[in-house]
Amino acid sequence: MQLVADPCGVPIATVRSMRRVVVMARRSITYRAPSSDKDLGSELTARFAAIREEFKIAPEFPPSVIEEAKDAADRADLPDRDESAVPFVTIDPASSQDLDQAMFLERDGDGYRVRYAIADVPAFVAVGGAIDQEARKRGQTVYCPDLRVQLHPTELSEGAASLLPGQVRPAFVWDIALDADAKATTVDIYRAMVRSVRRYDYVEVQRVVDDGSGDAGLLLLKEIGEKRIALEQQRGGASLPMPEQEVDQDEQGGYEVSFRPLVAAEDWNAQISLLAGMGAADLMLKGKVGILRTMPPPEQRGLDRFRHQVAAAGVSWPKGMRYGELLHTLNGENPKHLALIHEATALFRGAGYTPFDGEVPEQPLHAAVAAPYAHVTAPLRRLVDRFGLVVCEALAAGREVPGWVREALPTLPEIMTSSDRIANGVDRACTDAVEAAELLAFVGSEQAAVVVDSNEKGVVVQLTEIGVVAKAKGVAKPGESVRVRVVAAEIATGTISLLLLP
Repeated sequence: MQLVADPCGVPIATVRSMRRVVVMARRSITYRAPSSDKDLGSELTARFAAIREEFKIAPEFPPSVIEEAKDAADRADLPDRDESAVPFVTIDPASSQDLDQAMFLERDGDGYRVRYAIADVPAFVAVGGAIDQEARKRGQTVYCPDLRVQLHPTELSEGAASLLPGQVRPAFVWDIALDADAKATTVDIYRAMVRSVRRYDYVEVQRVVDDGSGDAGLLLLKEIGEKRIALEQQRGGASLPMPEQEVDQDEQGGYEVSFRPLVAAEDWNAQISLLAGMGAADLMLKGKVGILRTMPPPEQRGLDRFRHQVAAAGVSWPKGMRYGELLHTLNGENPKHLALIHEATALFRGAGYTPFDGEVPEQPLHAAVAAPYAHVTAPLRRLVDRFGLVVCEALAAGREVPGWVREALPTLPEIMTSSDRIANGVDRACTDAVEAAELLAFVGSEQAAVVVDSNEKGVVVQLTEIGVVAKAKGVAKPGESVRVRVVAAEIATGTISLLLLP
């Protein structure tokens, strides 16, 4: 599970409610389902199709949308400004083709200059056209282990609009000046033609930064990223170090579920996205029009409850330390810390979208970011970003925000909330099915686990050798190391039955 902020790149199917996380766990726990069994692989694939049907989502686009997408490159509204000579690079998961972001980082005196190019989806999408109408129905790309139900047709999302290496593409370019501490001093956004010179994945970036072989821009990514993380902690931002559970398809057509530790490069990269999102929110608030990603601060009752849980686990929480700082100290390999990490999810609730036009919201903050924040960096995969980018570019240029954007702003929260619900539901159901497949071979066996939550109905455990989190019957305290018996597992319903052993 991941909590907080912005999708800079999305694994095939990750259990999450928001995007950014700092993961402390250092080892990946993976168990591969017996995928050589073609019947099992086929059963899982059939289950994924059934889940999509249950949630009423379909990968196929209407013919009118495909036809419009094929013609989009020829009629795209391209910008006059040319920055194709700037050596932008992209950083994404290795399998991604829908590349929303490219960056170029350089020193600027004692500070830095960040240019962050975002795919110019509005250049290809006619307002009120077939693509626009279909995108408003979908809201966002939904990720399943076997395929993606895309927001936009492949002709755009992985073709004409994607910032693929070696291709000149239209983009919204965030041009942000930072001081020596990486605080933003000026923020601008404009449309320009750009070209990515190379595509990196996160592991590759981590490797070339660690061994010093990366170019100057990548080495600056670490420098800027770490300074931005320090600023986040100073302003009271909070990241939840939840081990990331993801499902992947293997070369044999089977599936595996694992807890994958993130590399530090993913967090540095996320900080650039957060930087743009905070700059966007500032432009919107000054211009008194836009749509923010907001989240209320945790209720005092919830904080008090969490403080008691921390004390019960024997973890020190010094007076004056904010909960975000405490979370940063937790280690996912420590069973008691892992239980606290799961308990802390209750502090990250209530995120939504707040549109405004003329009156600034009374509560504009995203509590986990600890600042106003807007989604403007993933327009290929998330509908709201397309509108936010147009708002910001108009405000930065001193122009009126287009009427079609103003008309759409009040409709976006419902669209995004509905699509979030669907995406999370599909994600959870697909992961449940793969977890059940993983445990089929272990029915009747005993497994080591850690209790991560408990209530009157039982406990929730994380198996320590298999990438599974599930409910179990029995009584135990969070943080306890226990053993459970795998009683039953069923792919068709995604159900698992576990029993705590004395």
